Amino acid sequence: MAYWLLKSEPDAFSWDDLIAKGAKGEPWSGVRNFTARNNMQAMQKGDRGFFYHSNIGKEIVGICEVIALAHPDPTDDTGKWRCVDVRALERLPRAVTLADAKANPRLAAMALVKTARLSVQPVTDAEWAEVCRMAGVAPAKRAKKT
Repeated sequence: MAYWLLKSEPDAFSWDDLIAKGAKGEPWSGVRNFTARNNMQAMQKGDRGFFYHSNIGKEIVGICEVIALAHPDPTDDTGKWRCVDVRALERLPRAVTLADAKANPRLAAMALVKTARLSVQPVTDAEWAEVCRMAGVAPAKRAKKT
C-alpha cells in the first residue's frame, strides 16, 4: 500500500462532501498539473490518502482510500487528464495543520512542507506514521467508513 495527500479547497469540495458520497466515492477530477496527474496514475486500489483542506483551514482532516484506478477525467475535454476515485474512510480526531507539519522536524522533507502547491503528492511511510500520531490515529489502523 502506498500513501498520498490529496488537496481540495473546502468551499469547492470538502471532507464532508466526500463523506456524503458514501461507498461509491468520487472521482478526484479537475487536477491540471502533470506531476499530480502522474501521481494519480501511480495509485493502486486500496492506497490511502490524507484529505487536506487547502486555502481555507490548511489542514489534514481525514483519511481516504483509492477505489478506482486512474481513468479519463470526466471534466476534461482534451483527453490528456486522468483521475482516480476515492472514498472517505475516517475523520481525524485532531486535524493536522500546515503550521503543525512545518513545525515538526520529522516532516521537514514532506512534500506538503516543501512543495505545498502540488495538489496530489506522495507521502512516505514515516511521514504517514508521524501525521497519524499527531492526529491521534494508529497508522496501521484499517479505518471504518464515516
